[in-house]
Amino acid sequence: MELAHGTAAHPKPDPDYVAAQTGQVVGGVVTDAPLDPEALAADAVTQAMGALVRFDGIVRNHDHGDPVAALTYEAHPSAEVELTRVLTEVAAVHPVRIGAAHRVGPVPIGELAFVVVAAAAHRGDAFTACQAAADRVKAEVPIWKEQTMADGTTEWVGLNG
Repeated sequence: MELAHGTAAHPKPDPDYVAAQTGQVVGGVVTDAPLDPEALAADAVTQAMGALVRFDGIVRNHDHGDPVAALTYEAHPSAEVELTRVLTEVAAVHPVRIGAAHRVGPVPIGELAFVVVAAAAHRGDAFTACQAAADRVKAEVPIWKEQTMADGTTEWVGLNG
């Protein structure tokens, strides 16, 4: 059983400089270039951070049991602003340094399409914030994918209405 920070086993809170380094967005980009998760992670980590959690969204070769041959992402012009908004809101409620990047254009099977990094003094905060950001980006940021299926048909994923 792990004891939470600030319990009898850990009676002292983190130093003030930890809080001063968290609640920050270290990057939010939508790009047609290959993603650089190591650079994003390097921007998130400081000497006060004891945990880094990274989510990599990789293009897979199937969807709902059907083979996918190719995938292209498209984004609304507001996508980067919306991405940054989501990250800012996540950073406001979790003591983390957080960043994310999403690729647009054709992204080959097996390549990185989406990355989120969250650094925190403690791993629980980093895990929680990373998952919250990944889930919210997928739900709220206007980025859609066009899948070309192995049989030559195409379908859009993420379009509402």
